[in-house]
Amino acid sequence: MVKKLFFFLILGNIYLNSTNAQTPGNYNIDDDIQLIHLRDSIYVHVTWDRMENFGRFSSNGMIIIKNGQAIMIDTPMDNDKTEKIVTFLKDSWNVDLVKLIIGHFHDDCLGGLGYIQSKGIESIANSKTIDLCKKKKLLIPSTSFDDSFMIDFNGEKLICSYFGAGHSPDNITVWIPSKKILFGGCLVKSSNSRDLGNLSDAVVKDWDSTIKKIIINYHEIQTVVPGHGDIGGSELLVHTIKLVGNVKRQ
Repeated sequence: MVKKLFFFLILGNIYLNSTNAQTPGNYNIDDDIQLIHLRDSIYVHVTWDRMENFGRFSSNGMIIIKNGQAIMIDTPMDNDKTEKIVTFLKDSWNVDLVKLIIGHFHDDCLGGLGYIQSKGIESIANSKTIDLCKKKKLLIPSTSFDDSFMIDFNGEKLICSYFGAGHSPDNITVWIPSKKILFGGCLVKSSNSRDLGNLSDAVVKDWDSTIKKIIINYHEIQTVVPGHGDIGGSELLVHTIKLVGNVKRQ
């Protein structure tokens, strides 16, 4: 009973802290690649792809820039768009990409890993992601972690964490505490999502409990970046729990 009360108190608090993060200062690299400014030198990279029987859709990743260096969270779905982003950073802003954080083993997180590896850039992933990459004969990220991994990026702390399964068995989050920004990736659904989307590798039975762990650990969240769709606040976590509940009741 005490645990439930604690969770709902936090739930109420995150509603009060929610904010719409999208701000002016966006950059169109081409028709399929856009950088959306969040705060300071932090951007969401939005890339567009087309799939047969699905049509055109967007995917989100992030770029954190500091002292002429950048960390990317998730690549676009292919090497070409990944190269265009890295080239834009270098040619337009004189910024070198030095690390990649991979959210899970799907193409919308590591589809550009081949290009990243060709440039000798470090790629960081959860050990479950690396195991799945080996099993499926995908390219293998260079650096592994288990439950949590903290990166001190030129004084900016980033915390990569595995809270449990959901969209996939290996999905992680990336938390930027000084900015109260959470990259939820495909573990978190956008506000306009009416279902959970691709469930081919999902662990629906664990998904809502995984989200609840995130809420309890990061109750000061102000900005949430989902894997697809519009940026929002911590209400996206609550929305995802509701969508999981809908599936469980079917």
